[in-house]
Amino acid sequence: MKIAIPKEISHVGDVLLEAGHEAYLVGGCVRDIVLGREPKDWDIATEARPEEVQRIFPESVYENEFGTVGVKTDSEDPRLKIIEVTTFRIEDTYSDKRHPDAVKFAKTIEEDLSRRDFTVNAMALDLRSQTSRTKIRINSKERNQKTRETLIDPYDGKKDLQSKIIRTVGDPHKRFEEDALRLMRAVRFAVELGFEVEHGTAHAVKEHAGLLEMIAKERVRDEFVKILMAPRAAEGIILLEDMGLLKYVVPELREGIGCGQNKHHIYTVFDHNVRALNYTAEKRYSLEVRLASLLHDIGKPQVKRGEGPDSTFYNHEVVGARIAAKIMDRLRFPKDIAERVIRLVRFHLFYYNVGEVTEAGVRRFIQRVGEDYIDDLFKVREADRIGSGVPKAVPYKLRHLKFMIEKVKRDPIHPKMLKIRGDTVMQLLNIPPGPKVGQLLSVLLEEVLDDPTRNNEEYLSRRVKELATYDARELKELAERAKEKKEEFESGVEENMKKKFFV
Repeated sequence: MKIAIPKEISHVGDVLLEAGHEAYLVGGCVRDIVLGREPKDWDIATEARPEEVQRIFPESVYENEFGTVGVKTDSEDPRLKIIEVTTFRIEDTYSDKRHPDAVKFAKTIEEDLSRRDFTVNAMALDLRSQTSRTKIRINSKERNQKTRETLIDPYDGKKDLQSKIIRTVGDPHKRFEEDALRLMRAVRFAVELGFEVEHGTAHAVKEHAGLLEMIAKERVRDEFVKILMAPRAAEGIILLEDMGLLKYVVPELREGIGCGQNKHHIYTVFDHNVRALNYTAEKRYSLEVRLASLLHDIGKPQVKRGEGPDSTFYNHEVVGARIAAKIMDRLRFPKDIAERVIRLVRFHLFYYNVGEVTEAGVRRFIQRVGEDYIDDLFKVREADRIGSGVPKAVPYKLRHLKFMIEKVKRDPIHPKMLKIRGDTVMQLLNIPPGPKVGQLLSVLLEEVLDDPTRNNEEYLSRRVKELATYDARELKELAERAKEKKEEFESGVEENMKKKFFV
């Protein structure tokens, strides 16, 4: 077995061995090594107690109750700046279905491996057989290094890797009752590795699915994100449903199961959403795009009217954005991710036809959606199209819209791009800060959106003085119309197209 162990790992292992202790690679790095993959993380296990590890490595930190000491290195690789060295341990009962009530230190690597979740993660590599040294110092005496099996694999993890199955260590019911997050981890490892969940393990997942409710939403979110970021993300969603877990993660998605669409869709709402996600995973798009694609039509079941080929889904993008907001909040997604997903869902349904929408309409579209969102919005639209079963993700109309956006995106599209500022307005009219200043700027922006050539200080100053002659009620109404004016993507032509295509 050829193993390229980073020098930082080898060094930590050598120092432990020279101090008379054992040192093993454990966990995911062993799994990846056996699979011939580059490990993402490196973890070392030893029988040395935390205080002993700290004495051996003065540059270390110990801030937990689980026997893990972080050994600092001088590595430039972020993954290797701190090497985690954990004392062999066995665990007590899990009252909260997530954390052991108590941790007891063990004497052997075999005991340590017995507490782990799945067989593919319950292997260890003895660093004595990996060290470049031919001798090690033990109890101040030198002797030849003891020969032993390189891979410690008491639960046939290597065999399961070869068979491509995910199987728990020992009784699956006990493993899931100990830590309910393992329910989702079974699905996650299956989709990350391209494996199947072993029959007995799968049966236990289904039986204990309800335990997932006891897990903190942040932990559920983290596993859900890892599933979404896997190459087989779409299969992960289906597997979550088949295992009875989806209703404890994103139950709103399940409303689309069996929800038929109209003559412009060949798949149910659920299947369509999953296929849209699959496209984004194949394209390796960002988490936000994957989430938005999975959720983009989540509002359809609630707004559906009628059945069969002529059913309609008016305003499903608005309702879908509200549902997406609830999901993002419930799963404790960071604010920046949540806002992006919600906005992408809200604006995914836009209509553009060459020759029917003006440059002013395109400018208003950019203004309302936000220039920073345009690229991702197009990716969601691509996923929507492919998820509907059409052959082309980017037809001519979308390509032309991209051209139009590129053409006008340097034009003024928000108040900060106007050639006149609020303080200038106050000076011209000799008025204090207040709502009137914002109202004037809103009216000016609307005029500039129609005609960017008006964005010059002379014209805008003149218009400010003209608008100042309006009474308060007229100015307020004019400003409100400017703010509420429907841009061409959602008015006129588009409303007719919505009716025509039953969206």
